[in-house]
Amino acid sequence: MALTNRNIFNSMRNIFLLLFGVLLFSCNSDSKLEKEIQQIPIDVQIVRFDKEFADASPADLPALKQRFPEFFPVQYHDSIWVQKLADTLQNQLEDEVFKVFPEAQVIEDDIIPLFQHIKYYFPQFSTPLVVTVTSDVDYRNKVILADSMLVLALDNYLGSEHEFYGGIDKYIKKEMKPSQLIQDVAEVYSREYIKPPSNSTFLGQIIYYGKMQYLKDVWLPNTSDADKMGYSEEEIQWSEENELYMWRYFVENELLYSTDQKLGARFINPAPFSKFYLEIDNDSPGMLGRYIGWQIVRAYMDNNDTTVQQLMITDADEIFNNSKYKPKK
Repeated sequence: MALTNRNIFNSMRNIFLLLFGVLLFSCNSDSKLEKEIQQIPIDVQIVRFDKEFADASPADLPALKQRFPEFFPVQYHDSIWVQKLADTLQNQLEDEVFKVFPEAQVIEDDIIPLFQHIKYYFPQFSTPLVVTVTSDVDYRNKVILADSMLVLALDNYLGSEHEFYGGIDKYIKKEMKPSQLIQDVAEVYSREYIKPPSNSTFLGQIIYYGKMQYLKDVWLPNTSDADKMGYSEEEIQWSEENELYMWRYFVENELLYSTDQKLGARFINPAPFSKFYLEIDNDSPGMLGRYIGWQIVRAYMDNNDTTVQQLMITDADEIFNNSKYKPKK
């Protein structure tokens, strides 16, 4: 019996040492990769248009319009901008933005590492001119990429419980916090590199968004899964614990190859919860289709020798069929 116990102990020890060695090698490889990425030169210029407009007087308008014609549509008379300069609510909005983002450095500290990671995986990436603005809390257009200019509407990132967001639905304003800014920038750039789905099936849609989430994995390696999804910790935990049941629902109801457009509203688009039409709905977070697509893409990358660039153009069916995806139990 003693010999048997010793053999068991030795076997367990060897397994532990092997797993530890694999983990140590993986950590060292990741550390080496991150050090390499940190050496990539990125020269980013951040222009605080929001500050320049806030500090301007009516006499400064001609110079501002000449420097930033994109923000002064020709159909609007100068009187509109003069009125806006003196508007009390606009002034309060600017003050709140300055509290959260007092200097460009606050943004630069997050955006440079992101740009370095994008450049590593997609060498053709070109650093944009970054311009910060206020947008009267236009949360549908928080980040805009237009040619070589990246526009950040900072008044959409003042904090989920900010008084200016009182009339906005909870599922929307929960993402209106400073930490979400870099997630939104990553998402905007991911659309530049992901090939659109070749068909309108539910599987094609969720894998498209799964690729988007996977790019956040490699571009934002120090970010939690909850933040990548725009979830709370409770919501990401719910998703992990119910992954198997969600997958069964999709398969048993033959949703994967369905082209029903209502599935987008039920499981893909931002929403207060996902719509299984079951009692669990009110406990579920929205966008669970994206979450499942993400896990399929992760499984595919774990089980296939391919590159991030190749992933972006790989068809959804090929990804799914070769992913060996097994939902967590």
